[in-house]
Amino acid sequence: MTGDARTAPQPHAHPVRPTQAVVLAGGQGSRLRPYTDDRPKPMVEIPGTGTPIIGHQLSWLAAEGVTDAVISCGHLADVLQEWLDSADLPLRVTTVVETEPLGRGGGLKYAAASLPHPDQPWYATNGDIWTRFSLRDMADFHRERDAVATLALARPRIPWGAVETDEFGHVLDFIESPPSPYLINAGVYVFSAAFTALLPDRGDHERTTFPRLARERRLAGFPLPHGAYWRAIDTAKDLTEAAKELAGTAAAPGLPEPR
Repeated sequence: MTGDARTAPQPHAHPVRPTQAVVLAGGQGSRLRPYTDDRPKPMVEIPGTGTPIIGHQLSWLAAEGVTDAVISCGHLADVLQEWLDSADLPLRVTTVVETEPLGRGGGLKYAAASLPHPDQPWYATNGDIWTRFSLRDMADFHRERDAVATLALARPRIPWGAVETDEFGHVLDFIESPPSPYLINAGVYVFSAAFTALLPDRGDHERTTFPRLARERRLAGFPLPHGAYWRAIDTAKDLTEAAKELAGTAAAPGLPEPR
């Protein structure tokens, strides 16, 4: 035997942080019509950004160390595939198409079957989320808590004006679109390799798998860092407001620059 055993090459260790991700991009986006009449929801572009939502997500994932992404397609999948074929993508992309509705959990499991490293952790994101924060920090949070699944938590602004009163019922102030007192599921996840087997073949993992993991204290919640931008693009109003927000705050740390 030659060479010093102390300096001999070691077996390749699994990366601590995920290098693979699933993007759920199969929704019809009915509340975004007419923008989604001729394209799937993730192909909608926020005015002023120069890129569709899916393009932003893939760039973000690549910047966070992801090398392989599986995109789960459905509604108008050919339009999304055509864009992927022509785009200069920063990572390797595989697409899968559900031939029949499997539900969110079933769709996630179906897409995860095409991940290149099934024995390693993975990220997942809903295809209608426009956000930018450190996925590496979220992965570290996930590992430190020895969780099977970790979901990002956002505190969105309430779309109505709030009224502040004192204990006697006197109105003290009017607050326009205050932050919600509740955290919500932000649609971005870190999953351990073992999570895939816990997903239903059909149905919604948020009604089955997540509650089970929560009872077992194996589900973690990662609050988005203060100042991180997050918005779910569900309606035409969301598009308009996101365009204003990104145009007005793009110079802030952690936000994508409009093109």
